[in-house]
Amino acid sequence: MALDLEGYLVQVEHAGGLEDIQALIIALRDHYHVAHIVYHWVSSDGEQYGCGTYPASWVQHYIDCDYLRVDPVIIGCFKRFHPVDWKRLDWSSKGARAFQQDAIAHGIGNQGFSIPIRGPNGQFALFTVTDSCSDAAWHEFTTRHQRELILISHYFNLKALEFERDRAPDPVRSLSPREVDALTFLAMGYSRSQVADMLTISEHTLRAYIESARFKLGAANTTHAVTRALSEGLIVVGGAARNATGGWPGKDES
Repeated sequence: MALDLEGYLVQVEHAGGLEDIQALIIALRDHYHVAHIVYHWVSSDGEQYGCGTYPASWVQHYIDCDYLRVDPVIIGCFKRFHPVDWKRLDWSSKGARAFQQDAIAHGIGNQGFSIPIRGPNGQFALFTVTDSCSDAAWHEFTTRHQRELILISHYFNLKALEFERDRAPDPVRSLSPREVDALTFLAMGYSRSQVADMLTISEHTLRAYIESARFKLGAANTTHAVTRALSEGLIVVGGAARNATGGWPGKDES
């Protein structure tokens, strides 16, 4: 049965929150009988949002494995302005191939089609459809539905921009001097062992500072914590970290 495109877009326009968008994505996946549909965007301040049908276990696994560094979909689509079939992306590296096999094992599918979207002030989004099927069947599906998927993706993005404008900024709790030192040195590219040595603390103590900072910043991982601290002006990279007492790191002033 053909999608009632106009009616669906009206529902997107009237969505009142992420819960509504999530329900609409599930309905769209079920209508097309595909494995997954995902909408993911990065706001102008670096915050990431997402909704879709990927299993929560795969999302967490993706974060834990830091697949963002090697994911050909993210890397390839960031350089593009037009929809792309995943087969046209660069999967030649060992890391990319391992990622692909892992994604298939988690039920993401062997086929994918992503639509990159760019909004104001550096906003970047991806609307992705995946499935498990032959190349011929996938080509037929994307050819038949490409135009409506592009239109739907841009409606989703317009709604996301509304949510971003309406969203009150999350309160950011102040970081302790040691938390500032730890995140600053990590942002400068030092390893955890090097940072621990420079602060004359154990790696276990350093880990506690990082986890505390991550919790205060509402960050998903250490990289996200560093990014948020930079964007909020809580740390400045350009020189060595200086603690709140005015001294250079060298004493354990926890």
